[in-house]
Amino acid sequence: MIHVDPVTLEFNGVRLEPLGLHHVEGLRAAAGDGELWNLRVTSVPAPHETETYVRTALEMTNRLAFAVVDASTDTVIGTTSYHDIMPAIDRVEIGYTWYAKSRQKSHVNTSCKLLLLSHAFDTLGGAVVGLRTDNFNYASQAAIERLGAKKDGVIRHHAPRRDGTVRDTVMYSIVRGEWIEIKSHLHYRLARHAK
Repeated sequence: MIHVDPVTLEFNGVRLEPLGLHHVEGLRAAAGDGELWNLRVTSVPAPHETETYVRTALEMTNRLAFAVVDASTDTVIGTTSYHDIMPAIDRVEIGYTWYAKSRQKSHVNTSCKLLLLSHAFDTLGGAVVGLRTDNFNYASQAAIERLGAKKDGVIRHHAPRRDGTVRDTVMYSIVRGEWIEIKSHLHYRLARHAK
């Protein structure tokens, strides 16, 4: 049975540290890099909602939220989480992920996913890691598929969006038996990006 406890993870210039109220200003600045709260298919907080966003993340009992930090400058560049943690079946999901616009399409997402997946499978002994996204968030779907996750299906009429509409949720997963190959693939992608 997995036990997901607060931990700090670091790799490839990216540090994941347990989210706290001291990250509010950094997250506000990261969201402001591209005015990400205007994107309909994400949950990025508007500037005046950032503290509430962090407090909500901290109050959730089945979520461990992280600040994503540029390790070289100690600048907060986004956030990600383990969520929907199900110890009885050794399952965890990775989500609530977003990065400052200037850090998108860089090594950051692959590095974060490598950290979280490695910790989930290699340290915690997880059996499966799930990922999910809005059915209209095509960029997120493509990023999840590039990781090597398999599409499990679509849950229709699943969750409210901030604009009052209801989204369908696209579900993906990686099972333990796939992890060795996916881990090798992610290291390969990072090595190619570094050239």
